Amino acid sequence: MASNPEFVEYVADQLRDAGNITYRKMFGEYGMYCDGKIFALICENQLFIKITDAGRRLAPNLEIAPPYDGAKDYFLIENIDDREFITSFVMETCKELPMPKTKKPKRK
Repeated sequence: MASNPEFVEYVADQLRDAGNITYRKMFGEYGMYCDGKIFALICENQLFIKITDAGRRLAPNLEIAPPYDGAKDYFLIENIDDREFITSFVMETCKELPMPKTKKPKRK
């Protein structure tokens, strides 16, 4: 079951104070970006945030699960209504994530 666009928009709105939040449809689900860094996936209307040391310090008891079969583990954020928590969690997580590599121009 694919995620509802309304759910994705709600999560993005909840995180609006964390930075420039965008999302992109990927393989039928969604990738979430903060200031150009991919930090989360939304799969089956669930928010999965990449695991970082900052995340482990902020919420050591968060559930960890793969967003889809064969994926590596992510933090599963079940309470997306707690805007203050998820905003600070995403901000601290993104501080540890690298900027995406720039793509080389395609040869003709």
